[in-house]
Order: sequence, then C-alpha cells, then structure tokens
Amino acid sequence: MVGLLRNSDVASTLINSNFQVLKFDAYFQEDVPMSTEEHYRIRQVSIYYYLEDDSMSVVEPVVENSGIPQGKLIKRQRLTKNDRGDHYHWKDLNRGINITIYGKTFHVVDCDRFTQAFLESQGIELNPPEKMALDPYTELRKQPLRKYVTPSDFDQLKQFRTFDKQVLRFYAIWDDTDSMFGECRTYIIHYYLMDDTVEIREVHERNDGRDPFPLLMNRQHMPKVLVENAKNFPQCVLEISDQEVLEWYTAKDFIVGKPLTILGRTFFIYDCDPFTRQYYREKFGITDLPRIDVSKKEPPPVKQELPPYNGYGQVEDSAQNCFALIPKAPKKDVVKMLVNDNKVLRYLAALESPIQEDKDRRFVFSYFLATDMISIFEPPVRNSGIIGGKYLGRTRVVKPNSFVDNPVYYGPGDFFIGAVIDVFGHRFVILDVDEYVLKYMESNAAEYSPEALSSIQNHVRKQEAPAPELENKQTEEDPGTKELEALIDTIQKQLKDYSCKDNIREAFQVYDKEASGYVDREKFFKICESFNIPIDDSLVEELIRICSHEEGKINYYNFVRAFSN
Repeated sequence: MVGLLRNSDVASTLINSNFQVLKFDAYFQEDVPMSTEEHYRIRQVSIYYYLEDDSMSVVEPVVENSGIPQGKLIKRQRLTKNDRGDHYHWKDLNRGINITIYGKTFHVVDCDRFTQAFLESQGIELNPPEKMALDPYTELRKQPLRKYVTPSDFDQLKQFRTFDKQVLRFYAIWDDTDSMFGECRTYIIHYYLMDDTVEIREVHERNDGRDPFPLLMNRQHMPKVLVENAKNFPQCVLEISDQEVLEWYTAKDFIVGKPLTILGRTFFIYDCDPFTRQYYREKFGITDLPRIDVSKKEPPPVKQELPPYNGYGQVEDSAQNCFALIPKAPKKDVVKMLVNDNKVLRYLAALESPIQEDKDRRFVFSYFLATDMISIFEPPVRNSGIIGGKYLGRTRVVKPNSFVDNPVYYGPGDFFIGAVIDVFGHRFVILDVDEYVLKYMESNAAEYSPEALSSIQNHVRKQEAPAPELENKQTEEDPGTKELEALIDTIQKQLKDYSCKDNIREAFQVYDKEASGYVDREKFFKICESFNIPIDDSLVEELIRICSHEEGKINYYNFVRAFSN
C-alpha cells in the first residue's frame, strides 16, 4: 500500500512538471530490393510522447558509416491515427503493439522506467516487454573475416617468371545442333601457363549476324570437380573458391580430339598451334596431336517440289506463290511478244457434237502468236436460235491427257485442216484457214508435222483445181462430169425429202449480181446455214469440193441440182 502511494506521488509530481516525456523503444522493417546480400533491414528507433501537448517524434540512433539518413525521422508534431483525423494519445501506446505513422508500421517492444511508472499510475495494464529485433546484415558484418592460407609448397612467383607470356592455344567447336535453332560454332581456347587461367574467345565470320563480342568467357580459373554442396548451389551467384572446388582444370586436361565441358558447355578440341604441340611433347611426352577434320559435308540440295495444282488461274501464276512470299507475275518472253506482235492465225472450225443443232454451228479460232493464247468467236446466224459472239476469251488451252502439274498447251503446229481441238471438253474440227495461215505455214514449215502440211497441200490443190463449167455448158468430154452426176444422184436419193431448190437458187442469185453462176465461199456457207443444208455431211463436202473454183468461189448451179427431186 505504501509502494502504491509512493508511485502515485511520483506520478502526480511528474504530471505537474512541464517536461514529462514518455519514451518507447520500437523498430520497423524496410525492404532492400537492389541487393543480393540482404532482402530487408531492421531499423531501431525511439518514439517520444510529449505529455504537455500530446505531440510525438521518432528518432533513430545514428550509426557511423551506415550510408542511411538517420537521426530524427519524424519531427515533433501531433500524429493522426486514422482517416477520421483522430490523434494518438498516451492511452493508445503500450508494449507489444503496432502503430502506423505515415505508412510505416512501428512495433513497440519496451519503454523506460518513467513511462512504465506513469502508465501504471494511470491504471493501464502494460504488456510484457519483448526483445529488440536485430538486423541480419549488421550481425553478418560482425563475424570475423575469412582467412586464406597459401600453400607453402607451391611458388606462384616462380611459375609467373617461368611461364610469363606463354599461352596454349586450342581450336574447338561447340555443337548445339540438337537444340532448336542450334548450330555448330567455332571458338579459340587460351590456357595461360603463368597462372593456370582459361579464356574462351569467339571466332566471328563476315555477315554471321552476331554481335562482335570478342570473349565468350573472361580469363579465370576453371573448376573441374565441385564439392557436393556446391553442385546444388546456383552457379550464377556462386563465388568459387578452394572450399567449393575439389579439382581445377590444368594443361593436361586439354587434349586434341577429346571433348571438354566448361561451365555446362561441351567443347570438342580439334586442333592446336605449333607452340602447344611442342609444349605437350616436352612436358607430357605426347607427340601425336593430329588435326581432326570437323567440317560437315553439306547435304544435297533439296529439290523444290510444287504442291498440286488447285485449279485456280494458270499453273504458272499459282506456282509463283511457292517461289516468293510476295508473288510476282511470271516472266514473259518479251522478244517473242515484240516479233509476233499483232500476228494472228485464224481458222474456221465446226463443233463436234451429237446434238443436231450444234452440227451447223461454225466458229472462228484466233491464235495469237505473241502470247500463245486462243480466242473463239461464233458468227451470229439469223433465226438460228443461238446467240453468237464471243465464245471463249483469250486464254491458253491445255491439251487433253497432259499432266496437271506440267501442262502442255496448244501451239501453232496443232492447228491444221482436219485437226480436232479439245477446248475444255468441247471438240472442234478445223475446216478452213485464212491466207495468212498458209503464208505462215510456208515460212515456218519446221513447226508443223507432215500430216499438217499434207492437209494444207490438199486444201490448196482443191482450191487450184479448175472449176466446172456452168450447168448448161458441161459436156460429156469433161472427166469430172460423170463423177459429178453420180454424186448428185446419190445426194438426191439420200436427201429425197429435202426440196427447196428454187428458194436456194434465188438466194444465190441475190449475191450473184453478174449471173456468173459463182458466189464467194463466205456467202455460200452463210446461205447454206440459213437453209440448214448439212454441209458437214461427207457427200455434201465432196460436192462442195467439186464445185469449188480457184478464185475462192463456188459454182452454185451444180450444187443446187443435188437438192431437187
């Protein structure tokens, strides 16, 4: 009871004083992100509470050469404890609690005797005191420095004087072709005899696409065998010393023709310089150090195969997508285009079809020598029920039975009288050619087959044959009269139901203004088509041949006789 009264008396005495200050010992933890030796540090502070105006201050003891701003961390002021603006009061302070000041959390571990007596006199139950946390990096620096003992049986100075400027040079390769995008690279390994250090230099070639760094590994001692604990430790942060290494690489480990593993990379030594050969012969008695051929034979070039043709566009256009990322138009024969510019071969053709309406249709084939393209035009026939005009635009036509990947196109040598042209499933028979085709074939006979030349010769011979006389002037002495009469009788028997002689004769006479009995071939066939005369019949074709004249005209008198009963 007396003790309590004495404590209350002391407290009342202190309260009446203007210099009453409460002191608490605390610490806070600070992260250290940019250091490999420590991840955080513990900073010890003293928190002072001034009873006269309820203000507080935080002071950190100054440590010499710490490199950290220390001293008064927070000046004397009233500190808020929450978002509502309430300030800290001495009733909020106690041992073993955390208080947050300006975003930093301070952990209070103890207080001085005056503070303890003051709080107990005010009826506050104090928590038991705690031990002050220590900074791990500070404790680490207090440990004694590591001592290194140099072996007494090895004279490094003698080695330095004896082997100064003597370097063993080895040529090695690192084969990394098993990994993705790996390659076989060449290196030069230097072994310095003066201190047993190793250096690896890169060998750069022109336009190799690599940055010109001269060194792959800087000059240093190379561990050969590590202790068991060091094997599991991360090599990138391992400070290698004699305690972590059981055996170091020496000159006898570098032998031509043997692999060597340095820091996880396996190098194969395939050659060395003359000084290195002499050193190994004198030091180790090794005389056989031949150069090993490590050059790899280039594989045979892979034949580029085009994918199957998909049917869109020309084969040459589709193939350009396989040659370049951005396809270009196929190259054209400019010389051929200049020489054969505006040169067109025209042919008259008939459609080979089982349909009766298609037998009377005629088509004009135009072959363009500059581009080897073909266009087909159908002359319109009045009242035929078929719309004439362009039948096929300019395009290259593939021959039947040719390979899709290697198509063969129709050329000028494929067009002759009697030839069958297959155009995308439609068969056409060549009936006639124009005069320019005859001239072209005469000047380029080497491009045509004997069959094509013979068909043209027969065609020219028929045109040059003398035309028969008029119907009323033919005599029995004419050698073709009997043949003509027999052919007319045969046609009349075959076409006995066809009787329009007068109408046909009148149509021919409209174009024969001179009453010569002859009309042009073009007009002749036009009239025949208008009367549906089967001119593609073999007998009718023979009759047209006999009635033909050398000037490109046809005797229609004898022709009309065949269609009258």
